[in-house]
Amino acid sequence: MTSARKLGSSDLEVFPLALGGNVFGWTADRAGSFAVLDAYTAAGGNFIDTADSYSAWVDGNSGGESETVLGAWLAARGNRDDVVLATKVSQHPEYPGLSAANIKAAADASLRRLGTDHIDLYYTHFDKPEVPVEEIVGALDELVRAGKVRYIAASNISAERLAASLEFSEREGLARYVALQPHYNLVSRDTYEGELRDLAERAGLAAVPYYALAAGFLTGKYRPGTAVDSPRAGGAAKHLETERGRRVLAALDEIAEAHDAPVATVALAWLAAQPTVAAPIASARTVEQLPALLGVAELDLTADEVARLTRASA
Repeated sequence: MTSARKLGSSDLEVFPLALGGNVFGWTADRAGSFAVLDAYTAAGGNFIDTADSYSAWVDGNSGGESETVLGAWLAARGNRDDVVLATKVSQHPEYPGLSAANIKAAADASLRRLGTDHIDLYYTHFDKPEVPVEEIVGALDELVRAGKVRYIAASNISAERLAASLEFSEREGLARYVALQPHYNLVSRDTYEGELRDLAERAGLAAVPYYALAAGFLTGKYRPGTAVDSPRAGGAAKHLETERGRRVLAALDEIAEAHDAPVATVALAWLAAQPTVAAPIASARTVEQLPALLGVAELDLTADEVARLTRASA
């Protein structure tokens, strides 16, 4: 992978787009999920992001559906060693929270569903401030020492708790977070920029942003007077009501036209150009949605174009 990026202080090298697994077992059935995964890896992709809770929110699902689909695909393709596999703990209905016992039990359950003996990158999905960082990091360190997890990471965590976690790891010589998964995109910048990003930069953490396309808004398919058939349409369309959302779309349209590239590719390229960002996360329900996402590996925006988008999204 000529475009591979190093993930923080780890030895993991990842494609500059992480494929989101939230749709597997939800809006993409097993066959559709396999097709998307095959196309992503055929294009050089190697970084797949899921969580033990995907997709417990769907009627009839209990959580773990995405991991189960991924496990079946890995078994069918025999390509486990070619994939950097990331999953998360704390939100599965049967394994809620970040107690030491729960982290270890949830990891074992994820390993069973994924059909593998190790997770490459294991995130705390949502921090639980009532649990001491010492307990969380200690449990994660045990998983690393047992060979069940290669590297650990955090998602949805405050700068204060992240700093405390890093300090404890360093003081005790335990496994240390190498990556951070923040909510971050062109229409949601204050969810990462500032204290949290500054800390990530100082600590050498890689950012792997979720909602990279703002639930589809930054694909450009949401326009005034246009109805979109998507489970996330309401959340995405709300950005049309803001001046910033309209400014961002206008800037994206101009730059996309200049590059003859999809709007989504430009939005992801802006994110990929930001300090600390290693690989944005985006998901595809169908193979047809993939090219616009994969294009981020080839599109280099000029400094002026990055600055124009930054101004538009201020």
